[in-house]
Amino acid sequence: MSKKNLVIVESPAKAKTIVQYLGKDFTVKASMGHIRDLPKSKMGIDIEDDFHPHYGVSKDKLRVVQDLKSALASHPMVWIATDEDREGEAIGWHLVHALKLKKDEVKRIVFHEITEEAIKRAIEEPRKIDQDLVDAQQARRVLDRLVGYELSPLLWKKIRYGLSAGRVQSVAVRLIVDREREILAFKVEEYWDIWGVFHKDADFEAQLIRQGDAKIELKDEISAQKILKAIEDAKYHVSLVEQKEVVKQPPAPFTTSTLQQEAARKLGFSVKKTMIIAQQLYEGVQVHGNHQGLITYMRTDSVHLAESAVKEAQKVIEKEFGDRYALKNTRKFFAKKGAQEAHEAIRPTHFSYHPDSLKGQLDRDQYRLYELIWKRAIACQMASAVLDKMGVDIAASKGDYVFRATGQTVKFDGYMKAYVESGGKKDQEDRILPKLKQGDKVDLKSLEPRQHFTKPPARYTEASLVKKLEAEGIGRPSTYAPTISTIINRGYIVKEKKFLKPTDTAMVVTDVLTEHFPTIVDLKFTAEMEEDLDMIAEGKKKWVPIIREFYSPFHKLIEEKSETIKRSDVVNEKTDEICDLCGSGMVIKLGRFGKFLSCSKYPECKNAKPLPGSESPEKTKLTEELEKKLAGKKCDKCGKPMVIKTGRFGEFLGCSDYPKCKNMQSIIKFTGVKCPQCKAGQLIERRTRKGGRVFYGCNKYPKCKFAVWDMPSKDPCPKCKELMVEKNDGVKCTKCDYKSEKK
Repeated sequence: MSKKNLVIVESPAKAKTIVQYLGKDFTVKASMGHIRDLPKSKMGIDIEDDFHPHYGVSKDKLRVVQDLKSALASHPMVWIATDEDREGEAIGWHLVHALKLKKDEVKRIVFHEITEEAIKRAIEEPRKIDQDLVDAQQARRVLDRLVGYELSPLLWKKIRYGLSAGRVQSVAVRLIVDREREILAFKVEEYWDIWGVFHKDADFEAQLIRQGDAKIELKDEISAQKILKAIEDAKYHVSLVEQKEVVKQPPAPFTTSTLQQEAARKLGFSVKKTMIIAQQLYEGVQVHGNHQGLITYMRTDSVHLAESAVKEAQKVIEKEFGDRYALKNTRKFFAKKGAQEAHEAIRPTHFSYHPDSLKGQLDRDQYRLYELIWKRAIACQMASAVLDKMGVDIAASKGDYVFRATGQTVKFDGYMKAYVESGGKKDQEDRILPKLKQGDKVDLKSLEPRQHFTKPPARYTEASLVKKLEAEGIGRPSTYAPTISTIINRGYIVKEKKFLKPTDTAMVVTDVLTEHFPTIVDLKFTAEMEEDLDMIAEGKKKWVPIIREFYSPFHKLIEEKSETIKRSDVVNEKTDEICDLCGSGMVIKLGRFGKFLSCSKYPECKNAKPLPGSESPEKTKLTEELEKKLAGKKCDKCGKPMVIKTGRFGEFLGCSDYPKCKNMQSIIKFTGVKCPQCKAGQLIERRTRKGGRVFYGCNKYPKCKFAVWDMPSKDPCPKCKELMVEKNDGVKCTKCDYKSEKK
């Protein structure tokens, strides 16, 4: 009997998993993601015809579409099994149109996890394509195209060719730029505090906090020394003991954003990497001879867990941890307003798949992310932790001064036996205090004044940026990763270690948008637009009126600013510098690699040079070694000295007689560390094609593809003899758990 049903999914991995659960009457094929989109060479939106989008099958998908059309001949019924979010619904809708399917030939099925039970249940409960979800995705696509295609050319004319603007991307860049300006404007202030080491059965630390009812605030060392003199030879006793039992609840199971944040903090994953690995775990990996989906759908803002999953979790908790860790009544979590409660949080498809049972079945990163998801999901249904918290006041016999010591002990670890959330504040509350009671005399062992300086706010990391975007209601679970990738790849943001730093281009573009197009980079406006898109998805609003309401004033403003914004006002900032070739004034311009000094007589005089102080004050070890080796190297074309220059992708050799001689040579920076994989090559400094991010790879590439992000250490791991890499706080082995902190 011939197969009657054609199931279409997005990816081959998903197809490989699903086909195991369907009968012989089903064939499963992959669309390889979107098969139709707006054209790349033009806007593709008919403004006059209610913003009608002109979609077309992309060239790289013509063969896919032809293959699917051929399969239709022997499969009269088509099942659209794309993801259950707006993007998946839109892919299904595009498939229907591209394949010219009739309504009675199509059934839409959705599932939150790729398991046999979920797939068979979906087949039994098909529905139609949800046009409201399609319209919401279509509205977002049209809106972003209108902003990009009308605003980007304006930036090309007024700032620099090749720039781009986007509805969500520009807001994300503004957040990073605003934070950078806070850091630059921050004024460091000195302050002091005083700590005492006391003894009663054991040593413990306490901080001087007040004199009588007045809080102690010390601005300088002189103030600290006055107090030290005032309490010289004082006696000390316990004036107050506060002790209370605190019940600590576990965190909710993961949503998309909390998974991205925690994976960044605990595993060091970028947002993009987290989503790629989560996609693999969702669509299915080879486990014990079968292709299985290991987690539920990873693009969600819900913290809801299915009742069946909660019951399974309880059985696993009783087995793995014991009855006292299990709950008598299941714990429920409630999401923010607007979260899709029909969906679930991210959890294992089966809690019985303990992470330890999958060791050797998954690669290292898959295992680590799965373990994180499993532990968080199991912990949310475990008993609460119980802590004993203590606060003790130590009074001095002189001057009415009071020191404060705090600490805590774990009375019952509860859910913490499975999972402890990262990012907790490690301060005095983590310390265990000796048993103290009011009136106890304590001995002073030492007093120490400590100098501190206020610190500016930290730059955003990918994790903290996602947290901020979510808090402001900007973007949705599916947009965080591509937004961050876009602003890095387009040169607006660079990553320094784990922190996001804006480039000169980002600063200039943000200033122009903030001054002339304030709504585009306004957080409240962008969040309200997201709410409108949500209402379209819920069928409460129509998409065309929302687009029209936005576009009319936006287009009018574009036309106005095209005439009034002068390029010279944006990128020709006057300076006191004088051109050393023609004597004219120098101006600051913006190029591909940031701001630079240029002769005001350009193009008659083409003199240009870096801004004073723009060179990095800290040279890498490799660059310092290079300068010694390359000293005296001559240009092989004109004989003039070669110098190290810096471009978008790092250092290169350039003739000192540029622009008369444009000879350039690439620089290979050897680390002196042998490749641990092929043993024949050596690790060298390299850069990614997109974004120019530094990494270290084997010089035998492409024969050997070994690479690491961090600087390789010349010392092998003392524990396993494998490669170690340098981190901010020391060195870490790439194979085992060995770490060594900086001394």
